[in-house]
Amino acid sequence: METSSLQEVVAPEGICYGCGTKNPHGLHIQSYWDEDGIHVVARHTPDARYSGWPELVYGGLIAMLVDCHSNWTAMAYHYRAEGRSPGSSPAIECVTGSLGVKFIKPTPMGVPLTLRARVEGEVGRKSRVLCEVFAGETLTAVGDSIFVRVDTAQLKAAAHGREG
Repeated sequence: METSSLQEVVAPEGICYGCGTKNPHGLHIQSYWDEDGIHVVARHTPDARYSGWPELVYGGLIAMLVDCHSNWTAMAYHYRAEGRSPGSSPAIECVTGSLGVKFIKPTPMGVPLTLRARVEGEVGRKSRVLCEVFAGETLTAVGDSIFVRVDTAQLKAAAHGREG
C-alpha cells in the first residue's frame, strides 16, 4: 500500500468528521489502494464511546465508515479512469447519492475493522460502490451505495440559497 492515504493526498485540509485529516474531533479514516488494484482498503478500530449494545459497535458508526470509505473509493476510481494521479487538478469530488448498509453479523468492540470497497460496473457521474466490513476475518456488514460526481462549490452555494 502507499504510504500516504487518499485523504492526505487529495484533501489534506479536509474537515469531514469521518475522514477529514484536519478535523480535531474526527475519526481520521484513511483509505488506500489495495495491492490487488481493485479494492480500496481502510482500517479502523472503534473507540469504546461508539458502542451500541454492550461490547458491540454502534451501527451508525459502521454506516459512517462505509459512507466515507465508499466515497473515497468512488473518487479514487474516477482519478484512475481519467489516467490521473489522486490529487491532480482539477479535483474530483463526489457526494453520497444513496447509502445502503446491510448488517450481516454483530460487530464486536475491540476488534480492528477492515473495509474493502470497489466500484461495481462503469465509473460514471453516478457510480455504485460495494463495501465489505470485516471484524478480523468475519464479514459483519455490506454497503451498497451510489456516489455522484459533483462540484461541491455549487452544492454549497445551492444549500445556502446562493445560486446564481
